[in-house]
Amino acid sequence: MTDTIKAEFEVLDERFRSCGGDQWLVRLHTGDRWTEGPAYFPAGRYLVWSDIPNDRMLRWDETTGAVGVFRSPASYTNGNTVDRLGRLVSCEQGPRRITRTEHDGSVTVIADRYDGKRFNSPNDVVERSDGSIWFTDPSYGIDSDYEGHWAESEIGACHVYRADPVTGRVEIVADDFVRPNGLAFSADERLLYIVDTRQSPSHIRVFGTGEGGSLTGGEIFGTCDQGVFDGIRLDDAGRVWAAAGDGLHCFAPDGTLIGKLRLPEVVSNLTFGGPKRNDLFITASTSVYALRVNFNGARPRP
Repeated sequence: MTDTIKAEFEVLDERFRSCGGDQWLVRLHTGDRWTEGPAYFPAGRYLVWSDIPNDRMLRWDETTGAVGVFRSPASYTNGNTVDRLGRLVSCEQGPRRITRTEHDGSVTVIADRYDGKRFNSPNDVVERSDGSIWFTDPSYGIDSDYEGHWAESEIGACHVYRADPVTGRVEIVADDFVRPNGLAFSADERLLYIVDTRQSPSHIRVFGTGEGGSLTGGEIFGTCDQGVFDGIRLDDAGRVWAAAGDGLHCFAPDGTLIGKLRLPEVVSNLTFGGPKRNDLFITASTSVYALRVNFNGARPRP
């Protein structure tokens, strides 16, 4: 059963005035505890997301509108992405690892340790065109039993990592974050944007990417004026969309906050989907929303 909510685009800069779409947000599902990690599968025309405290993942079928359980228990999965071969890559906060669900449904562990020590609780994940898997590792899944299993950190800090799914090699790419969270590459992969949720104020940093995946820079790109930033995505104009306390915040490529898409719940994450990547799917507290927009999500490099 779906309902609709008035879509409110708040223009803060004239560059945002061209952003729009349907007049109504469609609430695809509600009744979860904390939704996260939306991932859209074009081949199957369905959306998967995490309901972390309930230890399950749900699936919405675009062709029928039906919502059902995709996986339960789900290892307290948080962030998800779809790799270039159409497989689900997930951050499992329970067993503290990155996994890939194969086409036959089997699960492959990509990484679960760095230097022999278990990760804290992988949070969000993206794939680069070379096949490497990049992910953040804050401590939310081990801070309590609410979204995982309480435990002491073995690493003793919260870093950003790159994993090679072929060799299994894991490297730290950024080690100066308090609580790294959402991350996203620019379409040409020359830039990597990473959220630090627990800095005051919560902000997005931007890094240049060098040969072999090394990062340079790390300047603050944008700060949050309502709640904290969480998941982020880029559109095809290079704008950065960030989940925040009052909805989605939109930043121009130069870091100016140009507008907001207001939502009635705290937003955790977002992704673009649909045949043209112009369906915006948003996970927000207890619900999942969809909005057809007049712009497109950034298309990953092949």
